[in-house]
Amino acid sequence: MTIIKQNRLIAKFMGFPQQSDAVDDRTTAYYIGDVIKANNENNPNEDDVFHPEDMLFSSSWDWLMPVAERCLCTDEKTDGQHYFINDALLTCNIEVVFDRVVEFIKDYNKAP
Repeated sequence: MTIIKQNRLIAKFMGFPQQSDAVDDRTTAYYIGDVIKANNENNPNEDDVFHPEDMLFSSSWDWLMPVAERCLCTDEKTDGQHYFINDALLTCNIEVVFDRVVEFIKDYNKAP
């Protein structure tokens, strides 16, 4: 799964509102401002509106931690899988935590 697909998966899990891009209405962007306080300095879109390819879940703790927190607070349909995120957080390695969060969300989406 590409980073763009992973970011899109996270954005949908977090319930970020989708909107059409101001320049290209065929491109989907997500408003993240109610949950993540992002640096908009290099963002070509409106404030707090990001394309999946511009999202920083895999490289910024500021982006990833609200997602990990939501996963940890989601008990329904997960059969205790949030404990894998706890273990990943103990590594203090953002790549490990990001991978576990993505796996958690994929499993969450598959559950009945």
